[in-house]
Amino acid sequence: MSQSTQTYNGYCVKCREKRDFEGNVVESDSGRRMAKGTCPECGTKMNRILGKAG
Repeated sequence: MSQSTQTYNGYCVKCREKRDFEGNVVESDSGRRMAKGTCPECGTKMNRILGKAG
């Protein structure tokens, strides 16, 4: 699994808008891959679920 930074599209709950954010792919405890990063406008943490790793 690569740890390079990529651009993802996600929903910022603070801005209430979809935004592109740069994030890293991590694997959750349940085995799902998630992109985690911060909103470029307000700095709130953002997540995007990508699907199960495998």
